[in-house]
Amino acid sequence: MASRLKINSDFISICNQIQKENLDLEVWCLIESSDQFQANNFCGGFDATEEEFCFSYYEKNEIEYWFQFPLADIERFVNGEIKEIELRKAE
Repeated sequence: MASRLKINSDFISICNQIQKENLDLEVWCLIESSDQFQANNFCGGFDATEEEFCFSYYEKNEIEYWFQFPLADIERFVNGEIKEIELRKAE
């Protein structure tokens, strides 16, 4: 069963960092990293195989969840169009 996480300021801060890089999909694929962006309960980066950003989210009880999203969603997170992220428990 999937959980949902409300977008918070830590995640928006990560989105702002990604926007500031101002890179296209091709360049993100070249510089992929699994831990380039970190803030409190979040850790992740761009995965060239998935062609999406892949993140872990850690709850206070240290349970790890995964989520991913395309580059195109960054703007939608920042402007408040997307208010929640679907999480799945890490395997």
